[in-house]
Amino acid sequence: MTDAGVALGVEAARRLAALNVMDIQPGLTDAEFDCIERNFGFEFADDHRAFLGAGLPVRTPGCVDDPESEGWGWPNWRQPSSDALKEQLDWPLTTALDEILKGEWPPGWGRRPQDLVAREAKARRHLSQVPRMIPVYAHRYLPAGRGSSGHPVLSIHRLTDTIVYGHDLAHYIDQEFRTHEVTAPLWRHYT
Repeated sequence: MTDAGVALGVEAARRLAALNVMDIQPGLTDAEFDCIERNFGFEFADDHRAFLGAGLPVRTPGCVDDPESEGWGWPNWRQPSSDALKEQLDWPLTTALDEILKGEWPPGWGRRPQDLVAREAKARRHLSQVPRMIPVYAHRYLPAGRGSSGHPVLSIHRLTDTIVYGHDLAHYIDQEFRTHEVTAPLWRHYT
């Protein structure tokens, strides 16, 4: 792992712990990381791995942030067989494929096949080449990849509803969980 990636992940974990607004268990061990990565076929990015190794966030009291159903929040990495974790891991590709089959076609993929079976086959080939997105919290994701770090955290609600939620993991923690004072009259009462 890179020193910069580790430093970024540790800083994100420090910021989260300092907010004292969620339950944090002891971090994942190397054996737990190995099991998760082997079972799901990806490697955590360095900052994401360092973040989860510093402390495992498990619950944010009073918050439910889930695109389709109750129960998402912090991924439960200590229960790798849970349906909720599998759904959370599959969400980016599931929503992408769903929208592609309904007619969306990403730029750079060439001509969109009119035949639905051919469209799905071509889409699956292209999707197999994109980086695996790994949940950070609810439908917020970082790309997988040992030796990488500093990626923006993406909020992937749908393929066509994806936004940057933080320019890196530490910034994301501030954006998602820190209370921001709204100073604009009228609007501060509705935030």
